[in-house]
Amino acid sequence: MMQPAAAAAPASGAIVAGRVAEKHAEARLFTFFVDGARFALPVARVQTVFRIERVTPAPFAPAAVLGLVNLRGKIVTAVSLRRRLGLDEAGGLAGAYAICVENGGESVGLVVDEVGDVLRLSADQRLPPPPHIAPERAAVTTCVYRLDEGMLPLLDADTLLTLE
Repeated sequence: MMQPAAAAAPASGAIVAGRVAEKHAEARLFTFFVDGARFALPVARVQTVFRIERVTPAPFAPAAVLGLVNLRGKIVTAVSLRRRLGLDEAGGLAGAYAICVENGGESVGLVVDEVGDVLRLSADQRLPPPPHIAPERAAVTTCVYRLDEGMLPLLDADTLLTLE
């Protein structure tokens, strides 16, 4: 059934078809830490979070690929967010966390240092990425959210997983 076209754009905060107008839309973000810095991905992109037990090397893979891991009988490519963000590796992988996301029908585990919380943030807190961030981070940052304790970069999972 077609909805009749609206005569004018809704006022800020107006209810449109049972939802709040886009200006006040809420983002649900899954947070995690890499090298002490907090980052986020949209909750809708996160399939599961798991601990890495063992990694099987993947010869001739791009530098960011650590190897392959077994997630409940499914083979998952493990990608180091440290390497992808241009950071040095820290220690071994035993006990590290991986955030499983889907990319082109394939499951990928983004290896992080720690996992955080799910935050609900308003569109009013959203800002464009700052111009001074490192090129490796700028290329994968969609926006930042202003929080009381600092800025929270929202990473673009599709761009993160474009490996060369």
